[in-house]
Amino acid sequence: MFNLKKLHNDESGITALETAIILIAFIVVASVFAFTILSAGTSSTQRGSEAINAGLKSVQSSMEIKGSVIAKDSAGAGTVDQLVFTVGLVSGGDPIDLNTDPAKKVVVIGYRDSTQFVNDVPYTVAWVGAHANDPLLEQGELAEITLDLSALTPALGPNQQFSVEIKPPVGAVLDIQRTTPAAIAAVNDLK
Repeated sequence: MFNLKKLHNDESGITALETAIILIAFIVVASVFAFTILSAGTSSTQRGSEAINAGLKSVQSSMEIKGSVIAKDSAGAGTVDQLVFTVGLVSGGDPIDLNTDPAKKVVVIGYRDSTQFVNDVPYTVAWVGAHANDPLLEQGELAEITLDLSALTPALGPNQQFSVEIKPPVGAVLDIQRTTPAAIAAVNDLK
């Protein structure tokens, strides 16, 4: 028969020191994995933060319309030859250079209707109220922009939808969409 006494003669097992070594090895491996996961999380958080900051920067340098858009018929031809509107910076926006000198001009204004598209419409800037005597549109300043539409062919006539896009070098494009009235007077408020 089988001798049970021989079975219990060798009672060697894992000692406390061996158990501690195995436990420390598991802790080291777990900490390496944890460090790797935390590093990857920090890296992706930084990339997300950079994307958010880039988005905020493009929005922060935007302008907005302050008041009405005025269509003028200075020639008395029954067509619009000038558009006049006032712009200011949105709250917290960065200054925008409104220099009209062709060599230094950075803001481009485009015109579009159902028959034509002009990407660089000539414009002038007049400052309304307090101004720092520089070409920068800054917080608290208002700039009146007058677009010269006299070169449009065909001219902007009655009951016509059109769009004006103000494109600063950095930031969102300001899109102004209006429709001319049924009868064009010398001065028309397009609201």
